Amino acid sequence: MEIDWPALRAAAIEAMRHAYAPYSDFPVGVAGLVDDGRVVVGCNVENASYGVGLCAECGLVSSLHATGGGRLVAVACVDANGLPLMPCGRCRQLLYEHGGAECLVEALPRPLKMSELLPNAFGPDDIEKVTGPSAVPAVPAQLAKWRGRGTVFVHPDLSGGEQVWTGYWERSAGSPGEGDAEKGILEEGPNFPTASAAVTWGLTRTPRVVVVDTEGSLSWAGEGEPPEGIGTRWEQA
Repeated sequence: MEIDWPALRAAAIEAMRHAYAPYSDFPVGVAGLVDDGRVVVGCNVENASYGVGLCAECGLVSSLHATGGGRLVAVACVDANGLPLMPCGRCRQLLYEHGGAECLVEALPRPLKMSELLPNAFGPDDIEKVTGPSAVPAVPAQLAKWRGRGTVFVHPDLSGGEQVWTGYWERSAGSPGEGDAEKGILEEGPNFPTASAAVTWGLTRTPRVVVVDTEGSLSWAGEGEPPEGIGTRWEQA
């Protein structure tokens, strides 16, 4: 999509003229080009309780969704002189959420991608890794009180004639903090394509993870030094 930066900046300047900044005397305007071609704008709105003031980008994002949603392609933010102004850290996170790594922000001498302004950013994809279909299954609510206790045993299995890996989490003898709790399996894991994926499942439950290989040998994939009787540390293939 072709970006008309002068027009986008002009829209930001017009928005800046409507800013409410009686405390800082620092009006800010912002304009964003949406992937469907429309332009949305915002201006800063201050408050006598300084901490609840709204940056211009807050208004921009609200306008984006109030007028139909979409993704931001390019953003121009200006100060009282109509010159490019770099969004603050909080607003870079807002723009990343609604424009992604490729969204451009006007700067001198050239526009910059959000991936340059907010490298290694936290975004929706990070949440998807935890809650999405490919995420490591969460600890069931009824077992949350056992998190960090017991032991997970990861072992190979067969499914449809192919080797998979699974595991079971148990209240095991010798585990710190177990006391006189009844021993037994807390949870059986699903099938995983690799031992590494099963180990990750285990480590979200307890720091004590033991891998049983196809020959029945034990190796330690947990935290700290291997316990007595398990002298080999598991290494990811």
